[in-house]
Amino acid sequence: MAIRRIYETPDPVLRQISKPVETFDADLRTLVEDMFETMYDAPGIGLAAVQVGEPIRLLVIDLQEPEEEGGEPARDPKVFINPEVLWHSESDVPYTEGCLSVPEQYAEVMRPDRIRARWRDVEGNQYEEEIDGLLAVCLQHEMDHLNGVLFIDHLSRLKRDMVLKKLAKWRKENNLKAA
Repeated sequence: MAIRRIYETPDPVLRQISKPVETFDADLRTLVEDMFETMYDAPGIGLAAVQVGEPIRLLVIDLQEPEEEGGEPARDPKVFINPEVLWHSESDVPYTEGCLSVPEQYAEVMRPDRIRARWRDVEGNQYEEEIDGLLAVCLQHEMDHLNGVLFIDHLSRLKRDMVLKKLAKWRKENNLKAA
């Protein structure tokens, strides 16, 4: 397993449309392991393959938080390959989102509160399920990455510009360049 580089906005890699996964093999399993290690190290709760420079329709999610300060988190890793939303509720809910590709920045995004999704796991098995709550929000956020969309694209131009200015200021204060 290896920690991979997470690409950050405005890198054009993040705007690529990801291609469907067709081969379920050892290389795919290694990529999934690397993505979990990278996501946990960051730390984050979701990561799309394109964020680590692999434009394929693969994402990983783990919503678990550490049980106590300094304690080991209870893990609940989920892998979504070739995910698709089959249905979404008519009602949207606000959720404050952040992104490993837009570090240290957060903004409220409106998304459907329930979805019905279909996806495959790392072995190629297919699943279909109705999902709600944080998992639904996170899955939609990560699926956006597969289509070259960042959470800031859901914001008004004014709010998006404010987030990008705050990001530039944060990078300058921390002597960082876009990864």
